[in-house]
Amino acid sequence: MPDKPSAELLISEELVRALASSQARALADAANLPLSHAADGWDCSVWRLGEDFAVRLPRRARSAPLVLHEQEVLGPIAARLAGTGVGVPAPLVHGRPEFAFPWPWSIVPWFDGYAGLGIPRPERAGWAVPLASALIALHVPAPADHPVNPVRGVPLAHRASAVAARLESLRGRAPAAALVRASLLWDAALHAPAWADRPVWIHGDLHPGNIVARGSELVAIIDFGDVTAGDPAYDLAVAWLAFDAIGRAAFIAATGDRYDGATWTRAHGWAAAFALLLLDQSDDNPEYAALAADAMQEMSL
Repeated sequence: MPDKPSAELLISEELVRALASSQARALADAANLPLSHAADGWDCSVWRLGEDFAVRLPRRARSAPLVLHEQEVLGPIAARLAGTGVGVPAPLVHGRPEFAFPWPWSIVPWFDGYAGLGIPRPERAGWAVPLASALIALHVPAPADHPVNPVRGVPLAHRASAVAARLESLRGRAPAAALVRASLLWDAALHAPAWADRPVWIHGDLHPGNIVARGSELVAIIDFGDVTAGDPAYDLAVAWLAFDAIGRAAFIAATGDRYDGATWTRAHGWAAAFALLLLDQSDDNPEYAALAADAMQEMSL
């Protein structure tokens, strides 16, 4: 099945230039900085503006609230994580609809590095300690008016039917042993004690595609569109999504006693669920299909 949804309108260089020139006057010479297309994700189109900035624009109406969530909450989150040395793209410009572009958009810092997907797992072990520090700083209780996400950080039982459907969809299309392993991990996570404390801030989509790094150096965590509050196990699934056995052991050790055994069991289940999602919906994205296959292999170790 295909992964990325189609854009609902054309985002051209001319449009991005017009928006930045009109609304980013607080940034030095924004109207004249070089502008180039950087990437298109599920939700946003990203354009590099000069050496230090990126313009982040929703590709579809459904993504517009995600940009608003980033604008509302990333300032304090970035300030907390600054002490860990891990960057966060807190919006510098809160763009508004203009020039027939109907949704909010942002200008954020540009982090110099490469998408973590392209960095081999053995090199990622260098991310373990700073990523653990960043998540400990992120996972603090959130206020009652935090952005709500119906599928991220929720009790696993809320996603049980969706995971069962993906297991059925993949039957005959994915290795049987991998599906059995994923099913066992998910079932164990379902039966683990639930998160009983106050909801904590979570990234909500933490995997190597949303990490910027330079080889073994972790630079930033990006794409907080799914930011919400709930069970931190959802973010901790990155232990299997990003690392090999050595890096994973270093990452888990670096969290100390911050998370209990039940939380790690739920995290293992969430990793299985995320891998199943990517296996089922990445026919048009080889990098994410490879991430899913690699994660399934890591979960068998």
